Amino acid sequence: MTTTEVSAADQAAVAVIPQRLLAAWAHQDAASIADLFTDDGTLILPGVFRKGRQDIKAYFADAFASHYAGTQVVGKPIGLRFLGADVALLLSSGGVLAEGETEVSDAQAIRASWLVVRTEGQWQLAAYQNTTSKVGLPFPGTDAVSA
Repeated sequence: MTTTEVSAADQAAVAVIPQRLLAAWAHQDAASIADLFTDDGTLILPGVFRKGRQDIKAYFADAFASHYAGTQVVGKPIGLRFLGADVALLLSSGGVLAEGETEVSDAQAIRASWLVVRTEGQWQLAAYQNTTSKVGLPFPGTDAVSA
């Protein structure tokens, strides 16, 4: 495997993307969240698949007007590795806080994968996906939950 030299500036530019998302979410700003993505970026959440900046913006605009109204998100990086000079994979943990909450509930705790690419000198999300981290999904055909 070839080792890729990564500058401190590139590491910082990728690492700040989750913080930019948290700041946009704090303002319930769907456009700023969508702007973090490439034109054909993908957003995958439990039960949600959106492709393209406009679709992602529409999703968050609707969500902030309904089930995400008044919420905040928290998160911290748990891993960052560069897969090439222009591609990075950032992993994070966090979750959504309902209005008035100060800690993420087990039901809202997530782990996320952020696939970040450099396009025309700018680091953007090519794909974002999260999944629950504390509450497992039931095994097929049962109510038993994975650990």
